Amino acid sequence: MTQHIARTEKQLGAILRRARRQAGLTQSGLGKQIHLRQGTVSRLEAGEPAIQLHTLMEALAALNLELVVRTRSKATSTDIEDIF
Repeated sequence: MTQHIARTEKQLGAILRRARRQAGLTQSGLGKQIHLRQGTVSRLEAGEPAIQLHTLMEALAALNLELVVRTRSKATSTDIEDIF
């Protein structure tokens, strides 16, 4: 998977949804791997702000992804949203 930039919860959720689908997993299938209900995976992919950090990290690991923190580029949120 190529690198993607997410500056909002919704952008991160879209990246996770895309990675899950590329992995051939359903929301239920991913949830079973990390011991979560399908509804929790759905909320994570929808970018709901109340998701715990542990849940996010478990989903990233199950999808063979990692979180990289770096200095923010000059692109605006609108520019990044255009990618999606």
